Amino acid sequence: MKITVMGAGSWGTALALHFAQHGNEVALWARNAQHIETLQNDRENKHGLPGFPFPESLTAHADLADALKDSELVLIVTSVAGLRSSAELLKANGAADIPVLAACKGFEQDTGLLTFQVLKEVLPENKTLGVLSGPSFAQELAQQLPCAVVLASENKEWIESLVEQLNNNVMRLYGSTDVIGVAVGGAVKNVMAIATGLSDGLEYGLNARAALVTRGLAEITRLAVAMGAQPKTMMGLAGIGDLILTCTGALSRNRRVGLGLAEGKELHQVLKEIGHVSEGVSTIEEVFNTACKYQIDMPITQTLLQLIRQEMTPQQVVERLMERSARFE
Repeated sequence: MKITVMGAGSWGTALALHFAQHGNEVALWARNAQHIETLQNDRENKHGLPGFPFPESLTAHADLADALKDSELVLIVTSVAGLRSSAELLKANGAADIPVLAACKGFEQDTGLLTFQVLKEVLPENKTLGVLSGPSFAQELAQQLPCAVVLASENKEWIESLVEQLNNNVMRLYGSTDVIGVAVGGAVKNVMAIATGLSDGLEYGLNARAALVTRGLAEITRLAVAMGAQPKTMMGLAGIGDLILTCTGALSRNRRVGLGLAEGKELHQVLKEIGHVSEGVSTIEEVFNTACKYQIDMPITQTLLQLIRQEMTPQQVVERLMERSARFE
């Protein structure tokens, strides 16, 4: 299969490497022409994912039209902030009907739309739109360590076919038609990872971490179901699976945000040190706004919003959550 990957950060590069190593022709594209030139010369993403040379079947392109030639699938692996403009570029290049998977996680700022909803708004005639989500770190996928993720779309026939074509012994694929549940799980788990990073950084212990992960899952489930998701999706890879990995894994950027804030660092300093996009930060306010819209109680999200607005300290966030009134689970 010919696959075009839009976005040459660490995750985009990891996906491009993976699919190129499993019998596909992959074209990697990014807006930054200088970055692409470096990738072409180095045959490796030394900045975002060093140590993994590009196979012959993976090419880097500064010209999107060239990257899209004969493409059978597009993966948009930009930040959520870049998703809409990337989809618009597909339309501008006469590729509005090519199947598209959004491999970024979050709510679009200002609109509050989920990633697949953004795609549907920009490409309304395209009936092959979906999301790729689940517990997966770029570094481990590049190492070809095993993982399992979900491909979700409202188009069941297409997503079943895609799963069958792309499934292999490194990345096991599961299909789903609960695209709302898969997208919400992938977005909100990043918020919860910041909270567990805070708790770990303040050395509240493993009991507190387990409590935050569990109550975080409850928040995600309440919101997802209110938006039309199936509760069972939250018990799968795109729900609890992604949540556990992001809240406990040392490679988690969002957990590192919480760890940095727990040290007393300013948010801008923490993000600069991480050097990559941490979607949880930009997602917090949109998640809270969506929760208000659906009248869903999300105390972890609410206290984190107060934290990034500098209305609370990291210590106060954890204390506030642990001091909430007793209630039945």
